[in-house]
Amino acid sequence: MNQLEAIQIYLRVAELSSFTDAADSLGLPKANVSTAVQQLESYLGTRLLHRTTRRVQMTHDGQAFYERSKDLLADFDELKTLFNSKQNQLRGRLRVDMPTVIARDLVIPNLPDFLREHPDLEIELSSTDRRVDVVREGFDCVLRVGTLVDSSLIARTIGAYELINCASPEYLARNGTPTSLADLEHHHLIHYVPILGGKPLGFEYVDSSNEKSEPVEKTIAMQGALKVNNVDAYTGACLAGLGIIQSPEPGMREYIAAGRLVEILPHYSPAPMPVSLIYANRRHLPKRAQVFMTWLTELVKPRLMPQ
Repeated sequence: MNQLEAIQIYLRVAELSSFTDAADSLGLPKANVSTAVQQLESYLGTRLLHRTTRRVQMTHDGQAFYERSKDLLADFDELKTLFNSKQNQLRGRLRVDMPTVIARDLVIPNLPDFLREHPDLEIELSSTDRRVDVVREGFDCVLRVGTLVDSSLIARTIGAYELINCASPEYLARNGTPTSLADLEHHHLIHYVPILGGKPLGFEYVDSSNEKSEPVEKTIAMQGALKVNNVDAYTGACLAGLGIIQSPEPGMREYIAAGRLVEILPHYSPAPMPVSLIYANRRHLPKRAQVFMTWLTELVKPRLMPQ
């Protein structure tokens, strides 16, 4: 039995949590299935499965091997159709991650059209505000908003979000509308921190007052009773009148148009926030990932600042 067949058997055992059920579904003797997994473990030098009399469960290494193996088999399926007349038909699993707001408001509403065009594609969509581990968690691509720190990854910047300062009419009625940076001393900022317990940056703005030098990014420490680590909570707190936020303009449009939020201090906005697609440093990026990233780029670009 070759290694590719052994991997296929392992995936079925892992998915069904049973050697017996896997053997039945594959039409193989249970002994053959057990032997294939044992040989695979011996070849890899690690235990992939915890075996008990009642159940079969993947080890930590087994879970990692499972995720990468699914990608490997999908790539192999794609390779088999490389010279087929239907080579544009995407197949296999695509695991992607993006901010919650982009997934909810932009990608998911348009995803039915994409999947109708590529019906054999299986998408695993992660939407979270935390920084996922692209390699360890097996992501094909990640849409990331903000400064990049993953030097080992390939990054393709597709544009930037314009950031604006907002507050609710109720908050401004209670505290007044700031018209200068000095006024911020009497206002509250809703602090966004990636990890609770982290130190908030404060009010960020670009200082362009010196015409003889390049604009400088600066921050002002501000009081604020609330810290959040989620974009929905960040916007919700502003709508509730808890303070000022600095957020991408596209996400604020409908609230401003409806009169639920007001833009303030337009001449003291933060620096634009870069939007990038990142992926692991693979020699050959799967075609399904290339096509999805092209589609995603065209979807997001109308919301970004003109380049």
